[in-house]
Amino acid sequence: MHTFRTENLRDRGFDHPHSFSFPAELSQKLNEFSREQAVTPFMTLLASFQMLLARYSGQDDIVVGSPIANRTRAETEELIGFFANTLVFRANFGDDPSFKDILAQVKERALGAYAHQDIPFEKLVEELRPERSLSHNPLFQVMFSLQNVPRQAFELAGLKLKLIDPGRTAAKFDLSMFLAEGPEGIQGRLEYNTDLFDASTIERMLGHFERMAAGL
Repeated sequence: MHTFRTENLRDRGFDHPHSFSFPAELSQKLNEFSREQAVTPFMTLLASFQMLLARYSGQDDIVVGSPIANRTRAETEELIGFFANTLVFRANFGDDPSFKDILAQVKERALGAYAHQDIPFEKLVEELRPERSLSHNPLFQVMFSLQNVPRQAFELAGLKLKLIDPGRTAAKFDLSMFLAEGPEGIQGRLEYNTDLFDASTIERMLGHFERMAAGL
């Protein structure tokens, strides 16, 4: 997405998180809609997010990156280590498609991406040879993630563990949407580059995102 680029990566603003939550009733509605459309909740939420970006940016070509665990082989399932890869999802909004049209695009391209998830993101960049610049990341500048695997308590004898807030860091992407589905509903965090967005804009975007999800 070209609209969300900055001039110089070294001068980029900080990531600033904005937390939000959807009630359990809305989460249940999203799951029911996804089953009716024979898609996953991830596909439904990604299609909603990409439609939101298309409306805000005025662009027809929306590209979003998303992490994937990349543990497709039995021998790596219980290994300790970082196997995650990044997938790229593209949606075309030319000819004013309906939401179900976009959802069909997302489903088709997601299934294709899953089938080739072993290809490293770096290899994809190498093969596609996009125009490179210090002002933005290659292929996409927006990240989307949904965590819907139940979290298990991690305990070690004699040790106490706690999460540590790393504080504000330089923005890796223009926008990063992180969602997690739990018993209370969908919890989310939208991180944004403060050089590009202010808090009021992000609040409006999240309000529209929730209304889009509720209107399915």
